[in-house]
Amino acid sequence: MEPTPFYVAGRQDVSDEVVDIRHPFDGAAVGRTSYATPDQVERAVAAASSVAAEAAALPAAARAAALDHVSRTLAERADEVARLITAENGKPLKWARAEAARAVSTFRWAAEEARRFSGELQRLDTDPAAAGRMAVVRRFPRGPVLGISPFNFPLNLVAHKVAPALAVGAPIVVKPAPATPLSALLLGSILAETDLPPGMFSVLPVPNDRAAALVADPRLPVVSFTGSGPVGFGIREAVPHKHVTLELGGNAAALLCSDWSALEDLDWAAQRIATFSNYQAGQSCIAVQRVYVHEWLEDAFLPRLIAAVEGLKTGDPADEGVDVGPLISEDAARRVESWVDEAVASGATIAVGGRREGATYPPTVLTGVPAGAKVLAEEVFGPVLVVERVTDDAAGFAAINDSAFGLQAGVFTRNLQTAFTAHRTLQVGGVIIGDVPSYRADQMPYGGVKGSGVGREGLRSAMDDYTEPRVMVLTGLDL
Repeated sequence: MEPTPFYVAGRQDVSDEVVDIRHPFDGAAVGRTSYATPDQVERAVAAASSVAAEAAALPAAARAAALDHVSRTLAERADEVARLITAENGKPLKWARAEAARAVSTFRWAAEEARRFSGELQRLDTDPAAAGRMAVVRRFPRGPVLGISPFNFPLNLVAHKVAPALAVGAPIVVKPAPATPLSALLLGSILAETDLPPGMFSVLPVPNDRAAALVADPRLPVVSFTGSGPVGFGIREAVPHKHVTLELGGNAAALLCSDWSALEDLDWAAQRIATFSNYQAGQSCIAVQRVYVHEWLEDAFLPRLIAAVEGLKTGDPADEGVDVGPLISEDAARRVESWVDEAVASGATIAVGGRREGATYPPTVLTGVPAGAKVLAEEVFGPVLVVERVTDDAAGFAAINDSAFGLQAGVFTRNLQTAFTAHRTLQVGGVIIGDVPSYRADQMPYGGVKGSGVGREGLRSAMDDYTEPRVMVLTGLDL
């Protein structure tokens, strides 16, 4: 098996340090690439720095054309892309197809935003001393971007680094997750088909223990990182002079409010929560981890939730009917197992699930979890759901906020006032009304507060993050 090349300043390259990529489900070899050498990394960063001025001056049409090409090509190769995601990541094929489709949308939105990224005019003659003056406010790239992506969405979270950078005319160096580089390398091959100038992009497989030099390099003034909190906050502390965007995950909660009591409502909530607590084997930062339900609704809701969870099919992710595949590794599954065992030893009850097989951990529902247990207080990043009773909506909001994280929350209500109260009260980056916290549209602002990070992704939001405003004042105008 020949190594898949990586991309240094838009051109294919390889090294002698070959690394095999294995399927999380059965350990089979699914691909091979190599780690970029220090010299190759230097060439990539130097090229990004040298092309920065040319990239910033690229016409909107050129940037949009490249992004449109990526979107179209991903759509044309959607099945191939989805199968590659499943092979290296282990997510079921149906969810891999959803990720591929989202990446198509992400690049399409970026192309559209590139055409709209025009700035604004401000009249300054609102003050008599500024008669005849107008300000033109435009945004310009801060400089080349270092994008560091995680394993759980090996294509679309790379897209959320690359697409906004190209849309604003910023060169980008991508470091994909070591466990899942192949999707990013396929994306690199599509970018290489565009007319972007050399140096505009590089995709470099680099082991995590060699990433510090990339983070510290002053020629990469913007760092966009998605991953674990300790690593992310460590990056911010290491480079306080850089512009750092962090998307660090959470322990997303859902609340069933008092008005969500009709049986069809409970069925809907049970199905949505069961699906989206387990849809990437729980390896999503907005997978449902905590559910708060009014105590008088629990007896009606919990059996429905358990039945919905039991209805999920676990197994080989290449099987079209499988809902839940393996975690990224057996070590990850063992960690989840240990957290559940710890909760049970402290008094929690397993309502369903709880028996690991290799890298696969079954969809699991826990009740009676004591405060402070890891499955309640930290990010499980596995298919584990905790159900807790609350006395009223206010107690539910307080329980959601009683967390070190604050990414998104789901509030099942049809009451408009309750929705606005939740929006004002919940300390999260996004509140989803009438559904799980796992909903994300790729064009919307996305990010969190507290331990969930700083900054926002979503095409226009990330474009603002990668740029800074520059004002030009025109004088002596006949306004």
